[in-house]
Amino acid sequence: MPNDAPQQEEAASPAMPFRTLLYRFMFFDWLFRDVSAARNLFERHAALQHNRFMSRYLPVYLRRWSVVAAFDFALGFLFERALQATLLSAWFFTWSCVTISGMVVITAAWLFLTFGRLS
Repeated sequence: MPNDAPQQEEAASPAMPFRTLLYRFMFFDWLFRDVSAARNLFERHAALQHNRFMSRYLPVYLRRWSVVAAFDFALGFLFERALQATLLSAWFFTWSCVTISGMVVITAAWLFLTFGRLS
């Protein structure tokens, strides 16, 4: 039994760096294939079908981004009302607007990929 432990450690895959993990947690572009990079009709169709299948994960990213937007808005409200720090409140309100813009993009991508007639 003592010899099994080192073999299990060697067989385990290396851990993903935290930067990559955080990027994949917040951004969804790594899930999709580039349809325009396809060389022929079959590859284009396969990429489109893959993207339609992966669009099922977009509501998860929409939830994550809505939490970030609410957090930014709450911090902006806190800094403006409670601490009278107008520059910091403007910073957080700006980021909440950027996050809401990202949510619009995620929603449009999800609607077009899920319900759109692309082919």
